Order: sequence, then C-alpha cells, then structure tokens
Amino acid sequence: MEQAEAEKTNVSVGARPERHALYRARFHWGEAIIETAIRSSALIVIAALVLIFVFIGKEALPIFYSAEVHEEVTISSLFLPQPLAGGHQTRFVWQPVSGKPRYSILPLALGTLKVTIVALLIGIPIALGAAIFTSEFAPNVVREIIKPVIELLAGIPSVVLGFFGLMVLATVFQTAFGLTFRLNAITAGTGLALAVIPIIYTVAEDAFSAVPDSFRAGSIALGANVWQTAWKVVMPAALPGVFAACVLGFGRAIGETMIVLISSGNAATMSLDPAQSFRSFSATIAAELGEVTRGSAHYHVLFFLGVLLFVITFLTNFAGHLYVKRVREKLQGKRK
Repeated sequence: MEQAEAEKTNVSVGARPERHALYRARFHWGEAIIETAIRSSALIVIAALVLIFVFIGKEALPIFYSAEVHEEVTISSLFLPQPLAGGHQTRFVWQPVSGKPRYSILPLALGTLKVTIVALLIGIPIALGAAIFTSEFAPNVVREIIKPVIELLAGIPSVVLGFFGLMVLATVFQTAFGLTFRLNAITAGTGLALAVIPIIYTVAEDAFSAVPDSFRAGSIALGANVWQTAWKVVMPAALPGVFAACVLGFGRAIGETMIVLISSGNAATMSLDPAQSFRSFSATIAAELGEVTRGSAHYHVLFFLGVLLFVITFLTNFAGHLYVKRVREKLQGKRK
C-alpha cells in the first residue's frame, strides 16, 4: 500500500516539471505571436505611409519630364506670374479650365497659409487656456465635465462644422463687422479652429497633468501663488508637450478640406486680407480632382499640390520633433 502511494507521488512529481515546461512553451509561442503582430502593425503603417507618398509623387512627376504636360504647365509657370490676354499684364492666376490654362499655385499657397494662421490664432489661446484651467484650477467635478465636452468636438464631422460656418458664422460676422464677402478666411478660420481646439487641448492638458506635483508644491512653498505656479513652473515644464500640441494643430489646420471647401468662397486671389474669399490646396484638390481628365496636365498639377501638402506637413512635424527634443534635453540639464 505504501509502495503504491510512493510510486503515485513520484509520477505526479515527475510530471509537474513537464507540465510547467509545456506551459512555458505555450506562453513563449503566444508572446512571440503578440510581438510579431505588434511589429507587423507598425511596419504596415510605415509601409502604407511610404506607398501613399510614392503614389502621389509618381502622379506628380510628369510635370518635370513629360513633353505633353509641358505644353500647358512648367515648374516656372507654377511659381511665376503669367501673362493675361493680350500679354500686357502678368498676374498669379489659377485658371485650369480655359483656352490657355494657367496653374499658378501661389494664390492657393497664400490662401492655405492665411486660413491656417487665422485658425491657430483663434484655436491655440482657447485650447491652451482651457487646458491649463482644467489641469491647474478647475475642481474635479468641473474637470470631468469640461474635458469630455471639449474632446467631443473631435467627433463632429468636418462637413458639419463647414456647414455651421456657411450658415451661421458667415452671417454673424458679416452683420457684426460689415464684411463685403460672407465667405472668407475669418469665417473658414473660425470654423477650422473648432476642429483644431480638441487636438491641441487634449495633448496640452495631458502635458500639464504629467508635470510632477512636487514642482507645484515646491513653488507654493517658496511663496508663489497658484497663478504664478501655473505660468512660471508648470508651463515651462510642460513646454515640449505644449509645442507638440501646437504642431499637431497646425498639421490638422493646413490639411483640412471640407470646412475650407464649404466656407471659404473658393476664389483663388492674391490677397492678404482675411476678409476676402480664398482657396486652399486641399479644397482645390477636393473640388477639382473628381472631374479632371486622368493623365492631363491639370491632373498632374493637382497631385503636385498633394506632394506640397505632404512635404510641408512632414517638415513641420520633423522640425517640431527636433525642437521638442532639444527643449527636453535642456530641461533635463543635458544641454546648455
């Protein structure tokens, strides 16, 4: 009897390491599969980004070498003023559908820059003010209300914001300021600011909240009040995150399509006046690409506009990344 129990115990003890080894093998394979899936996801995103740029660039390249395309447009004609009828005057004109097409992109670049600046001038102060209020001053109950409400703006479709700008903001601004043109950079920029605010607010608020409480406690212990602590301690400590939020807002503003398309007036004018109608890169692509003849000069110029947008956004994000890295190193004492 005792011998049988001993043999049973020995079998169970001997089998236990085998079960553990099996569990470890299964865990190892499961972990390997998860790691592979994560790496594959990252590679797929990078590959998709590269393929998008390659496709857009491939469709824009004929501007540089195609003789057929050069009959209508050249690189110099995209950036230099072109003669009007009669040849006595030159102007920057975007007029792709005419007897003699003109593809000057400077009016579009000026309109894009104009509406982006208006949107950021409105959106950045409001977003940063709301972020620092909810992070430093608002009670928890108020914070739990303000934060979801502002972030809810990110879920509103851009076409709805554009329609709101067309029907409401345009009338309000024209009545209040006596504007000649209802649809202009002020109207479109205000509607665009509503789309930019949630992005800037979310990133900036997270940056403020990530500042250690010891910074605040030390500032208050030295005699600073809450406002001085927020402005002179929390804001500099969160500066990399704040700058990153502004860069993301810039990227959203410069690439937005529907808001600008609906509430801009779509007039390619060379004017710095924000009260005049304008046209942007993204709105031009959205309005004209669906009706253009594939392979035509107009078709390739629209893709060239897409390349410009891609390059501007990439360079802005890259410069922002370098600046944020430099500021972080400076704050950590790694650089003088």
